[in-house]
Amino acid sequence: MQRVAIEERPNWREIAQEYGFNFHTMYGERYWCEDAHYQFTLAQIDELEDTTNELHQMCLEVVDSVANSEALMTKFQIPRHCQELVHRSWVTSQPSLYSRMDFAYDGQGPAKLYENNADTPTSLFESAFFQWIWLEDQINAGKLPQNADQFNSIQEKLIERFAQLRDENGFQQLHFACCKDTDEDRGTVQYLQDCAAEADIPTKFIFMEDIGLGERGEFTDLDDHIIQNMFKLYPWEFMFRDNFSMKLEDCGIRWLEPAWKSIISNKALLPMLWQMYPNHPNLLPAYFADDPNIPHMDSYVKKPLLSREGANIQIIQAGKELDVSEGPYGEEGAIIQAYHPLPKFNDSYTLIGSWLVNGTSCGIDIREDHSVITQDLSRFYPHIILD
Repeated sequence: MQRVAIEERPNWREIAQEYGFNFHTMYGERYWCEDAHYQFTLAQIDELEDTTNELHQMCLEVVDSVANSEALMTKFQIPRHCQELVHRSWVTSQPSLYSRMDFAYDGQGPAKLYENNADTPTSLFESAFFQWIWLEDQINAGKLPQNADQFNSIQEKLIERFAQLRDENGFQQLHFACCKDTDEDRGTVQYLQDCAAEADIPTKFIFMEDIGLGERGEFTDLDDHIIQNMFKLYPWEFMFRDNFSMKLEDCGIRWLEPAWKSIISNKALLPMLWQMYPNHPNLLPAYFADDPNIPHMDSYVKKPLLSREGANIQIIQAGKELDVSEGPYGEEGAIIQAYHPLPKFNDSYTLIGSWLVNGTSCGIDIREDHSVITQDLSRFYPHIILD
């Protein structure tokens, strides 16, 4: 695994605007970066792919344990009035769409799982589409070898999955939703709408704030049409605590992602995995912070159960605080995970996101940050495979 400098496409900003990539720069800071790329061997990609697929199956074992246990769902901070919704979504095999696991990996030792973004992962458009356009453009410009490839069948697999949902699960129309004033979320949802349209599923967009409640407890759009199937880029833990959460169980909507995804998008997944698969080479020791039997660790990371985008993370190295991030989380409880530093290239720390569609590994993305904590504005870099 190497970080290789490369000349930027002179017109990449115009290309980004053409394709609706309006969040390539956020708050005056570059988010999309192409002055370098990461280079992998095929063997390294095969390792990441196999690891992702194996860990996903392990995560499903955790879901099965938690979804069938009121005590564990309570441990995961799933409110009591929403537990039957989560349980039923699992036992009835409600279908899922996609997810992303985050790894520390340097191409040498085994990849270590940091967390599983199984509910509302973003950076999808740039992973599935824009970095592939970059690859094609750089090959055509002679900046990359003709045999350069990329681990990236995300878009193809998304369209295939939407076609399956149409044919096998009866998704004849699909509403899409995210919150207002979120350019990245809106871009992600628009991209997924486009993929669904490629699979001949009629789509309709609505902001989460505009969803209405009908006389019989059904959710409705702005045209007062009943919503039957919905992809929402809105976390389940938010939905569980919203005013309309009492209506979730009876509203009749099939959700993407399904409610059982609330289990494996929760940081409580990590100590559960370590308990069920102790000493697995791709896991880091992890424990609930309130566990009185946590072994002593000089270096560890404290993560709130519901933290997102690197918020409220505390890193302790050799008994001293190395870094800490602010945010709104923490009251819900936390986990302790052994500290395994990200690999460092030049002056930046590198995190690998490994994408799954319909439970199968199909691509990666790379995020960089000068901080050891990867957050929402961490820089995105493309990658290639070259043996």
